[in-house]
Amino acid sequence: MSAAFEFTLNGRPIAVAGVDPNTTLLAFLRARGLTGTKESCAEGECGACAVAVVVAHARGSRFQAVNSCLVLLPEVAGGEVWTVEGVCGGAPEDLHPVQRSLAEHNGSQCGYCTPGFVMSLFAGYYDTPRSEPRALLAGNLCRCTGYRPICEAAAALPAPTAGDVHVARLQRAAPGPTAVEYGAGGAHFHRPTTLEQALALRARHPDATLLAGGTDLVVEHNQEGRRHERVIALSAVAALRAIEDRADEFVVGATATWHDVLQRLGDRVPMLAQMVPLFASPLIRNRGTLGGNLTTASPVGDAAPVLLALDTNVEVASATARRTLPLREWFLGYRRTALQPDELLVAIRIPKVQPTASRFYKVSKRELDDISSVSAAVAVWQHGGRVTQARFAFGGVAATPVLASAAGAALVGRSLDAAALRDCQAAVRSAFTPIDDVRASAAYRAAMLESLLAKFWSEVAP
Repeated sequence: MSAAFEFTLNGRPIAVAGVDPNTTLLAFLRARGLTGTKESCAEGECGACAVAVVVAHARGSRFQAVNSCLVLLPEVAGGEVWTVEGVCGGAPEDLHPVQRSLAEHNGSQCGYCTPGFVMSLFAGYYDTPRSEPRALLAGNLCRCTGYRPICEAAAALPAPTAGDVHVARLQRAAPGPTAVEYGAGGAHFHRPTTLEQALALRARHPDATLLAGGTDLVVEHNQEGRRHERVIALSAVAALRAIEDRADEFVVGATATWHDVLQRLGDRVPMLAQMVPLFASPLIRNRGTLGGNLTTASPVGDAAPVLLALDTNVEVASATARRTLPLREWFLGYRRTALQPDELLVAIRIPKVQPTASRFYKVSKRELDDISSVSAAVAVWQHGGRVTQARFAFGGVAATPVLASAAGAALVGRSLDAAALRDCQAAVRSAFTPIDDVRASAAYRAAMLESLLAKFWSEVAP
């Protein structure tokens, strides 16, 4: 177990020794005096702590913006990080084009959020094609409501020039994933690079905390002060990030990020394409993983209803065996799954035969980047105007995401007419007794279940 590791920060190598592996990248940066990276929400909501990391892309690399408050420091071992202090030469005349555009368009109000906006725009500035401004900035919050000039500054950005040092940097490969065995302050951090190593570690340390994206786990650390004595990070295991196109299914590695899923599958799985833009901000999607969303087993997790409706299977493995089970058997209770202490979730297997019609609906207080009160995934397969299969899945109505089997069965052999809608609504009404909580009342949730089915009928019925 090593007591030190290195990474590259703003173009220079940095040695880390004796720092508790529970320390976040944000805390480390600020302790070093790089206070341009701000701390605000500490849960990935505001983007004030955004930094850019270098990741592999085609034959070179690209910048990717992430929330540094949700990254444990050893996760960047061997990697490359850029902060707002590093994007320019440090003098007014050396401003990066993103910084200059924000200044010229009065895109800074109190200034607290500005470094995060700079870093999100900095990462997007070098992408080809470049995303439109609102998409680039979806993970950054301005409490002074200065969005108009910020968006104008983003829209006015020129194309990068050939002399830009960052353009030259991106023509080289990104740092490859490296194995990490690091310990300090009585805590231990492991980052294997092969699935065999990961499974062996899991067998030796069944009580260790598994870390994929950290978008849930590190929030607990920040908000509740939870400290992990041993962490097994899975981000460097290439086999767990792969997305395969097989004859009859898409096999998505458990640590594939939401960004990867959207880029690789896109409209090939239409309901995922509907869900992902509503799921979280780009800063979160760059880190959060599909497997992490399922393993967290939140009753309001957005991925589960979609994957239940698509009749997805999950593959799990230990050091000695593998098994596959339907996702409907994965959730055992509130925040509990069928995963055994010595197992890892390896892959999510999505059938290629997509529904004739499908919709994902999310009811939340905000349209984007919010936790749902109720979510629904409705999938219908038809032939000759008749339903051959129907699957309705819901989140936020029980202790786990659930499949309304009786409602789906009530639709088989029928057309999508008003009588079929009434029967499906009745089946859903009798299947669930939603709970009251701070997000919504039981009565509201019950009404939403029937309303969302009616919305589906109105959108897809002839």
